[in-house]
Amino acid sequence: MNKIKEWADKNIQGDPVIWLVVICLSVFGILVVYSATGSLAYRAGVNTEKFLIRHTIMVGLSLFVMWVAHKIDYRYYAKLTHFALLLSVPLLLYAWQWGSQVNGANRWIVLPFVGLQFQPSDLAKLALIAALATMLAKRQQKIDDFKESLIPMLAWCGGICALIAMTNISTAVMLFATCMLLLFIGRVPVKYLAMLLVVGAFAGFVAMKVGQRGETAMNRVRSFLNPTEVPYQAQVANMAIATGGILGNGPGESIQRNFLPEAYSDFAYAIIIEEYGLVGGVMVLFLYLVLLYRGMRVVANSDRAFGGLLSAGLTFAIVIQALVNIGVVVGLGPVTGQTLPLISMGGTSLLFTGLSLGIILSVSRGEQEDFSAISGDMKNKLRTA
Repeated sequence: MNKIKEWADKNIQGDPVIWLVVICLSVFGILVVYSATGSLAYRAGVNTEKFLIRHTIMVGLSLFVMWVAHKIDYRYYAKLTHFALLLSVPLLLYAWQWGSQVNGANRWIVLPFVGLQFQPSDLAKLALIAALATMLAKRQQKIDDFKESLIPMLAWCGGICALIAMTNISTAVMLFATCMLLLFIGRVPVKYLAMLLVVGAFAGFVAMKVGQRGETAMNRVRSFLNPTEVPYQAQVANMAIATGGILGNGPGESIQRNFLPEAYSDFAYAIIIEEYGLVGGVMVLFLYLVLLYRGMRVVANSDRAFGGLLSAGLTFAIVIQALVNIGVVVGLGPVTGQTLPLISMGGTSLLFTGLSLGIILSVSRGEQEDFSAISGDMKNKLRTA
């Protein structure tokens, strides 16, 4: 046991509660995907175990990416943000015009040789949040300087969110909300946040007119506001939730998984409630709230502006996406294409979620090392005294 503890202390660092939350959500994801992909496997003429193995491998890879990312000093990521942000622009444009089309939107780029589909919006989200954290940290002493400090941040926020909105409006709205929260934490004056709202509204209007999903988004909002016109996905999700009860029907006992479109991704939370009941649904929600709390603890304990802002932005991005997905499933919002982080079946999105969590853990690890170094110096001074 001592050797295991020594190995864990050396190789698994950062906030232990975040590690525990990630592992619990990943296990939930494997169980739900295995249960929910039965009809998908039947239509594809393959065994359900094929999707189970593929998803488990992707979960393992995301945990490995998280582990590698948390071993790297988070300050190193500041050097990569500008390059990643510049790279995301042509990738978003390429996906919009020539990307692989799924559900009427060109959101994907097929990676050559490996055959995996990659969403440039995943890279753009991470790059924009990290870039904003970098710019805010460097400009804290002149945050009121509109020309030098605010214009670059407003331009990048509006530009990246507009490009994402061309094919994925819900993702763009969530990223824009995350940027607003990050700028508010970064002490940007409220009058400039109001200007960003104007920029965002203009970018959204252009995306609705020029992009691919404007009419779809408006139809979904109209359906949500019309109580007599409930979309089919929402109807089946409501039935799954209603039959789940307090304790659920048991693992693998979902009925609605055979009728619910995207039961293994966008509506995985409905399957969780049907199989694990209200208890399981509340537990998953609680885990995301714990992740939010621990991410904010990292912010509070950070002595460096960049580390705190980076951790806050990435935590907000993950938890907001989770809350939006849960809200849609339980009928609190119009249907979107958002997955449940760490639970829904996915490919590169899981890897980018793991990378984001690894960076949060890297910030946590860096602050712990700084605290240990300060404690060691104080102990040495007391001994010499």
